Amino acid sequence: MDAVNVVVKHQGKKYEVEVDLTSTGEEFKFQVYSLTGVEPERQKILLKGGALKDDAEMSNLGLKSGQVIMMMGTPGEGGGAIIRPSEKMKFVEDMTAAEMAQQKGATPSGLVNLGNTCYLNSALQTLRAIPELQEALDTYQFKAEGPDTFKALDLTDNLRNLYRTMSQTQGGTTPFTFLNAFHRAYPQFAERAKHGDGFAQQDAEEAWSQIITQLQQRLRIPGTEGEQARKESSWVNKYMAGEFTSTLECDEPAAREAGEEATTSKEAFLKLNCHIDSQTNHLIDGLHKGMVEKIEKKSAVLDRDAVYTKRSKVSRLPKYLTVHFVRFFWKREVQKKAKIMRKVVFPHELDITEYCTDELRKALVPVRDKVREVRKDEEDIERARKRRKKNTLLDGSKDQPPVEKKAKTEKPSGGDVEMGDAAETFKTDAEFDAEKDAELLAAKKELYELVQQNVSDQESNQSGLYELRGVVTHQGASADSGHYTCYVKKSGDKDAKTGKVGEEDGNWWWFNDDKVSEVAVDKIDALAGGGESHSALILLYRAVPLPTADEVTK
Repeated sequence: MDAVNVVVKHQGKKYEVEVDLTSTGEEFKFQVYSLTGVEPERQKILLKGGALKDDAEMSNLGLKSGQVIMMMGTPGEGGGAIIRPSEKMKFVEDMTAAEMAQQKGATPSGLVNLGNTCYLNSALQTLRAIPELQEALDTYQFKAEGPDTFKALDLTDNLRNLYRTMSQTQGGTTPFTFLNAFHRAYPQFAERAKHGDGFAQQDAEEAWSQIITQLQQRLRIPGTEGEQARKESSWVNKYMAGEFTSTLECDEPAAREAGEEATTSKEAFLKLNCHIDSQTNHLIDGLHKGMVEKIEKKSAVLDRDAVYTKRSKVSRLPKYLTVHFVRFFWKREVQKKAKIMRKVVFPHELDITEYCTDELRKALVPVRDKVREVRKDEEDIERARKRRKKNTLLDGSKDQPPVEKKAKTEKPSGGDVEMGDAAETFKTDAEFDAEKDAELLAAKKELYELVQQNVSDQESNQSGLYELRGVVTHQGASADSGHYTCYVKKSGDKDAKTGKVGEEDGNWWWFNDDKVSEVAVDKIDALAGGGESHSALILLYRAVPLPTADEVTK
């Protein structure tokens, strides 16, 4: 083998490398990678005539023994020295079904339809997308609260067991035990179909509401501060319940003239309703209609029934917000439920600050605006890196150095600076990225401090911004027929050691009973309705993530 020994210099260190002259530039870079930990695609090896290219033949470069070669580049995230894995490698064919279900990118389990139970399957799959619910259920222990309380019939205990079973397989799970407990708790859902086998079709929103009500009563979590540390609180109240502050005022001037004043009250809510009529085109339109309500009741001043207007504003936003499209109504002329099939567009990011009380809005808006500023900075940085990488691939070099120049002028001792005398230095990619990352971290620290100052309820939505995480859909023209499915946004893979969740790829899981498939985001945009095809019935939104203490102190 023809070979020559050279010296590679990188960040002040020197590495002796034996170069096989029959090899290519790519093979040489892998040799350097084994010594420096800098991935081949991040290396820029400087030779006479330019940077070393992957397809270059080492024999044509005129290398000499002892020649010093400069290499630029830094390891990427997760890069660095090559170390032996701490755990023994396990091949897929040697894994159990449960182990395969826990692997990154594994397809989640579907739910078998037990006879028109698609409405229940869809609600269960969407609720399973809430990590905090999974954590609370894992620690749940059944407690008998009376002689008629049985563990076998406890929906919360059955839900925990069902989700555990689903986490151990990629196939379809049969929810027979949960369904039995659900029917015992709510007999109306056990009605049999009038025609054919199985149960009668039911409303997914009604099933969703009953499950949430059960969790609200049974799923308790310990408090975290002061006196609350010795008390338990409802998981649902903490994560899924909001609060309205409402004013009720008589529409008739005579009542006001007689001294009747508007009354103010507070009440909890577990969902926001999107009312649909001929003017509703967007989710925001329907939510606005749900905030104003006409009520007929007796006026103490007028001593008769009168019409009142109830106007509500949100005074607490939950971390997880349920939105219900009110698509089903009772059609008197045919004596059955009908469906409003009008197309109503809904956003992937929902800003709810418009519907909050003045006090809450004052706290939310500064945080919301800072969140948008930080996210724009993140997008700009990512876009610049992708553009730089694309340019790198186009021109064949691997580590473009000068992304921004710093002019440095030294005045000669003899007088004025001549044109061409100015020396220029350049920031490397690594320096530029480090500078931008530092600026972004500073902005996140500002956002974190702003949240601590403005929002006292740390478990609520602290920015007024939500991101869409789940959609329950209905196909058909009637609530008594048709088919329910659901879509759940794919989460990033969680590192088993650090607990850190990776970036999301933007795709969604489509749960059609026991059939589970991956779909692109444009499929979600097609669920706005407008016909008998799948249209959104329930939306599950999550408060946009904010920087944590660990993130801003790293």
